[in-house]
Amino acid sequence: MTAYLVLASIGLLLALLMHGRVTPAPLFASLAACYHLAGLVDQKTWLTSYTNPALAVLVLLLLVSLALERSPVLDRVSDTLLRGRQGWAVFRFASVTSLFSAFLNNTAVVGAMLGVISRQRHQPASRLLIPLSYAAVFGGVTTLVGTSTNLVVSSFMVNAGMAPLGMFDPMWVGLPVALVCLVVMSLGVRLLPSHEANGRESQQAYFLETRVEPGSAMAGRSIEQNQLRSLEGLFLLEIVRDGRLISPVAPAEVLEVGDVLIFTGEIDKVAALQRFDGLRVFGVEAGSLLRSNLLEVIVSSQSELANRTLRGVDFRTMFDAGVVGIRRGDRRLTGQLGRIPLRVGDSLLLAVGPDFSQHRNLDRNFHVLGGTLVRPRLTAMQSRLTLGGFALVIALATFDVLSLFSGLLLLMAGLVLSGLLTLGEMRRRFPFDLVLVIGSALTIARVLEDSGAAALVAGAMRSVFDGYGVWGALVGLYLLTVVLTEMVTNNAAAALSFPIAISTAHALGVDPMPFVMVVLYGASACFLIPFGYQTHLMVYTPGRYRMRDFLRAGLPVSLAYGVTVLLLVPVFFPFHTS
Repeated sequence: MTAYLVLASIGLLLALLMHGRVTPAPLFASLAACYHLAGLVDQKTWLTSYTNPALAVLVLLLLVSLALERSPVLDRVSDTLLRGRQGWAVFRFASVTSLFSAFLNNTAVVGAMLGVISRQRHQPASRLLIPLSYAAVFGGVTTLVGTSTNLVVSSFMVNAGMAPLGMFDPMWVGLPVALVCLVVMSLGVRLLPSHEANGRESQQAYFLETRVEPGSAMAGRSIEQNQLRSLEGLFLLEIVRDGRLISPVAPAEVLEVGDVLIFTGEIDKVAALQRFDGLRVFGVEAGSLLRSNLLEVIVSSQSELANRTLRGVDFRTMFDAGVVGIRRGDRRLTGQLGRIPLRVGDSLLLAVGPDFSQHRNLDRNFHVLGGTLVRPRLTAMQSRLTLGGFALVIALATFDVLSLFSGLLLLMAGLVLSGLLTLGEMRRRFPFDLVLVIGSALTIARVLEDSGAAALVAGAMRSVFDGYGVWGALVGLYLLTVVLTEMVTNNAAAALSFPIAISTAHALGVDPMPFVMVVLYGASACFLIPFGYQTHLMVYTPGRYRMRDFLRAGLPVSLAYGVTVLLLVPVFFPFHTS
């Protein structure tokens, strides 16, 4: 009975994850807490999950990446990589992206390249951004530190009494998979749309410009007194007065004759302004002064804005900026912008105030596509020292001279002492949500196995693939993991599939390693739906993609990825060890 209740709770978890209203961290943490309160896991096991060695390594890796992602290396090589024929250019830049993502955080790599690709003019950016995200996935499955999922699986292995993964254990299958998929992706690049990715489709469509005429009753009265903050479908963004910009506009700001008022929202709501005496609507072109004040950003996966409205977070006060427009995928959202719940991956066109770049929460909430970089780049010397130090840590860990945890700890200390990484920055970007998800996932995986729920699923898989032997079970486990990673998240897919992999291997009397590795590779095989992986969401709106663009480009890649994994895993990780 307990096993069925656990399976029912997992089903509820999946439903809530797919619904998307609640972020994964509180869902996973709540379920783990419920299991403890129900007596399915003791306190020590539950709390120990959050101090797992692999999880500690992952946290250190992400903190060190805060300095690594400021290296200008990717910016400098991108111009050369993107020249020439389209297919060959995609293969070159995607290969380099995969190389970097094999050792650096995937989100950091894509974030560093996002603005570069959006600004370049050698290739249509919409034919580069999905390949950019896919390439980060390819590189991630080649090393232990390539993606958080690999470290998560390694932590599950330790909990199950297996040896942890070595630095390059995933490479034996991951490298051929990456090469095959890079070729397939480059050949199929024409399946992607060809248009500009940064949405410069007449920025004036976002704005409505008016002027306060002489004799207007509005002059000498504040914004609030003139009732300009409660217009249906329109929002007062900025005021141009005597050649200077007032942005953002405070409710107490008093209007003067000659003020140019810039509104944003539904421009076709111009009739709402006709009732104001002496306010002349003379066009929608905002002019060069306003355009020089614009900045385009993408809502990041760590942002506190996700599922919240601009009005609910008091966006102007928080960032000293007004939102001119919101784009989601290939469409611009209309209506009262302040009431639209934001999503990860949304593109915001901002009119920024003078203090915008001073706000310390920018790098946590946004990926900047254009304008001045919010975070200063490393100098050439700083970049060489930082990347060289990271390479030394990887080399020492590979040859068992120094553990990866100790090496990353020393590197982080060096970065802090040198000023390249600050305690404030680490505090703002600390991956609390990821710690909660992975720590809770370890508890959930233990309960799945101990309660017999994993054995039930394994038995069902054996009955479905009865007659196909161990190969059929391997294929079934891979397909289950892929479906989960497309529906929820890669770490969640690994957490739910791992105990099933162990139970299936034990039931079949074979070595669990091939089943574990199928879970590792399958959990990263999210190519069909943009909502399954955070880097897909990062490129979704800048590329102005639709769901079908991911399906068209991702299906050949997904098939090539899956076939290569299933053919090579039993070769390098055999079912029976001598």
